[in-house]
Amino acid sequence: MALTKVSTGVVDMSGSTGALEIAKGTTATRPATPSVGTLRANTSTNKMEVYASAGWRVLKEGLNALVVDFLIIAGGGGGTGGYGNGQGTGGGGAGGYVTTTTYAGSENPQTLIVGTAYNVIVGAGGAGGVSTGYNAPSNANRGSNGYGSITLGISAIGGGGGGASNTSYPTGAAGGSGGGGTPYSSSGGAGTSGQGNAGGRGSQTPGGANLYRGGGGGGAGSIGSTGDSSGNGGIGLANSITVSSGTGPFYAGGGGGGVYSGGVTGGTGGSSVGGQGGATNGNTNTSAGATNTGSGGGGARGTSGQPGGNGGSGVVILRYPKSYTIAKTGSLISSTAIVGADAVTILTEGTGTITLS
Repeated sequence: MALTKVSTGVVDMSGSTGALEIAKGTTATRPATPSVGTLRANTSTNKMEVYASAGWRVLKEGLNALVVDFLIIAGGGGGTGGYGNGQGTGGGGAGGYVTTTTYAGSENPQTLIVGTAYNVIVGAGGAGGVSTGYNAPSNANRGSNGYGSITLGISAIGGGGGGASNTSYPTGAAGGSGGGGTPYSSSGGAGTSGQGNAGGRGSQTPGGANLYRGGGGGGAGSIGSTGDSSGNGGIGLANSITVSSGTGPFYAGGGGGGVYSGGVTGGTGGSSVGGQGGATNGNTNTSAGATNTGSGGGGARGTSGQPGGNGGSGVVILRYPKSYTIAKTGSLISSTAIVGADAVTILTEGTGTITLS
């Protein structure tokens, strides 16, 4: 027999064993005109729900661990600026790339506590090296390292800047991925294990088509190419955290190395998100790493008058059940979109905190 009404304000159903089972049904069988406060179990979603003034709402679970997906990309390193002695220039390394992919079947989820504030920093890209004359200080045109990004207590390391175009500081800087080296057998900077790859070394060939070519900056997917080869930036990695299906956009490509020799082009940026390396031939200018991809900037053409390309800014992306919302503080700039059963929040700039509720 169905119980439709009781005459007292308290119903005592206490007992030492058992449980109270309430009404349940699919989304399609919800009551047409329920009273505010009506409770039921939804067998379509396997969630408890309550009818409020705004309609049916899921009853959220307590302050327990919530599984989320994330992508953290640090700022990319800047490429080397042009130097008056006609040297090649190194491409900037990509910012560190750290992710989980539970939405794609990963066994490495990340959890957070609902209601707890977590610090967030979205790393800026490193500045491209300035253009200098022949007698400038020995490291003046070196590209700057990118800035790290952080969330959920996890840090991504900024990309390494391209090495200076002289014999004093020619090695690419270490970072999430390392910056490219400049000529005279200059090594690329080291990458950070689990976040990126080393930059390519500069040209060591004393003549020929690749004379004075800088190495490409490392990318999340591969090391940068050497100056004796193409000087291309290391490839980035595609990530589908922002899409409902298929392959998502690329992040963290290395910057291409610049070249002095006529008749050749500068190294290309990794996965079309790293900056293009410049070339003296045709006065081809360099370019910056793509915004919010953490990609390295391109090295300048090997003459004075051209700065290196700036590293691309980083990004922090979270994917979580759409029944939750994120509140933020500080200078953080973000956008949120619904992707299937999830919400995806993309934090593109600033510092502050985020809290899920």
